[in-house]
Amino acid sequence: MNAKDSLILQTARSVIKKEARAVGGLANTLNRGFCAAVKMLAASRGKAVLIGIGKSGLIARKIAATMSSTGTQSIYLHPVESLHGDLGMISEGDVIIALSYSGETEETAKLMALLSKQGLKVISITNNPASRLARSSDITLNLGVKTEACPMNIVPTSSTTAMLALGDALAVALMRLKGFTSDKFARLHPGGSLGKLLNIRVSDLMRRGRANPVINENCTLKAALKVMTDTAAGAVSITGRQGRLSGFFTDGDLRRYLQKGQTGLDIKLTAVMTRNPLTVHPETMALEAARIISESKVDNLPVTDKKTGRPIGIMDEKDLLKEGLL
Repeated sequence: MNAKDSLILQTARSVIKKEARAVGGLANTLNRGFCAAVKMLAASRGKAVLIGIGKSGLIARKIAATMSSTGTQSIYLHPVESLHGDLGMISEGDVIIALSYSGETEETAKLMALLSKQGLKVISITNNPASRLARSSDITLNLGVKTEACPMNIVPTSSTTAMLALGDALAVALMRLKGFTSDKFARLHPGGSLGKLLNIRVSDLMRRGRANPVINENCTLKAALKVMTDTAAGAVSITGRQGRLSGFFTDGDLRRYLQKGQTGLDIKLTAVMTRNPLTVHPETMALEAARIISESKVDNLPVTDKKTGRPIGIMDEKDLLKEGLL
């Protein structure tokens, strides 16, 4: 490695370590003030209004987007634009979250004075708990960042990383407090790869009809292998009385049977099948089926009707892989 590469890596590692220390230190300073801020936001009849300028404004935008996507209605307002008409976007019951490293940014301070007169609740995120911004706030969350990651200790680096982490902490804590579920999250994210992960169900991917291998438990292993071959599946669902699932037989079960030195194919399936196998239902999220397959180290899962217990499909690992779920 040449000298230039060494300098690049040394600088990059130093930045990451300094920013990690800033976030780690922030985690250790969270107290009742943070709890009060989360409860204030949760009890609000309005929305969260994120305010900041410059680098703090960029972080405020991201926090507003994160909160909106996790069940807390939020918007971002630029302090200068707010002073020229955008104040009309703020309603009674809103909670203001103002971000400023110094807490002395002129535009933000002017805006806070106006908002305080309107009786709005204000949460400030700053590195200066004695600042004008902090004094005009109901709750102040102190970043406690001692040095920036840049060698001149000027460029906002550690401080903006800490701001972002604190905003994420507020958003996730609100999620937990409000009981925001993955189903609600899915409704807010219908598009893109994230929407696909959260909205696809087993019924959308399972193999059914002729592609779903099913055989009665009174049949032989030979007959089961024929069904598996005809459907190009590595498993077969086995039914008993009233067509309910009574077992499952896979390629793995066949290998284990042969490894015991047994070669007879006329044996009844009840002697070799796996009883009470893991199952999923058509309504199960595909992501959950992928988790079960991964953790259980299986290639297939029978899909059963919740009411009747009958096998109505098979969930194959290959189909989950195609969708990027595994």
